[in-house]
Amino acid sequence: MSKIVDEIMSANADYVAGFGDKGDLPMPPGRHFAILTCMDARLDPAKYAGLAEGDAHVIRNAGGRASDDAIRSLVISYKLLGTREWFVIHHTDCGMLTFDDETMSDLLSRSLETATVDETGWHDSDAGGGTTEGRYVKWLTISDNAKSVVADVERIRANPMVPSNIPVYGYIYDCKTGELVEVPEATAAGRAS
Repeated sequence: MSKIVDEIMSANADYVAGFGDKGDLPMPPGRHFAILTCMDARLDPAKYAGLAEGDAHVIRNAGGRASDDAIRSLVISYKLLGTREWFVIHHTDCGMLTFDDETMSDLLSRSLETATVDETGWHDSDAGGGTTEGRYVKWLTISDNAKSVVADVERIRANPMVPSNIPVYGYIYDCKTGELVEVPEATAAGRAS
C-alpha cells in the first residue's frame, strides 16, 4: 500500500472510533440547501459555511461550474431530497483561470503526463502517448470569476428542470481571507419567483 492509503485508513479508524450516532442521520440534508463549488483543496465548505455532517449537499467539480452533471445533482438534491436553496461558489486564484480549452486539448495531445506551470504558462513533458480526445471536451474554463458565477447561476435558473421557487445565490470565496463575497448580479439572476 502507498503511504497515502495508510494515512487515510489510519484517519478513518480514528473517525470510526468517534463516529457516535452519525449513522442515524437522515438522507435529506437537515438545513435544506446545496452548495456547488470548486474541488480546489484549499476550500473547506464545511468550515466556510459552518456545516456539520448531515447539514447540506456539497457538489464539487473543477471550477465549481454548472455542468450538466452538477445540474443533475442539484435537481436530485431538490426533487428527491428537499433542498430549497442553492449556492454557486467560485473562488479567487482558481486553476481554471490559468488555461483555456485549446491549451488543455493541446497539452493532452502531447502526453498524458502531468503538466507543469510557470510564469510563462503551462508546459508538457512531450513524453508522447497523448490523445486528441481533449478537443471534444468543453472544459468550462474561467476568464472572469464574477462573470462565470453569473453565467452558472443563469444556466441553472434557465434549466427547465429547476423550479422557479428555488433561489440560487452567487458568491466568490476569497482564498486569502476566507471571506465569501456575494456577486449581486448572480444573486439577482438567481432570485426565486
